[in-house]
Amino acid sequence: MTDAVGPFQKSSYSAQLGDCLEVADTAPVGRAVRDSKQDNGPLLTFSRETWMDFLRQFS
Repeated sequence: MTDAVGPFQKSSYSAQLGDCLEVADTAPVGRAVRDSKQDNGPLLTFSRETWMDFLRQFS
């Protein structure tokens, strides 16, 4: 399992409803995603390449 090495960040758009995902950095340069309501819940982890492919879908 890959651990998050940075603080989790929440989107400013998700604060209104409280249903959100949080994203943090992983070593080396990947991303971890979690449900904001489950601090100790499971993490979905992605390599840098996979995360960048995901983000390109929205640009």
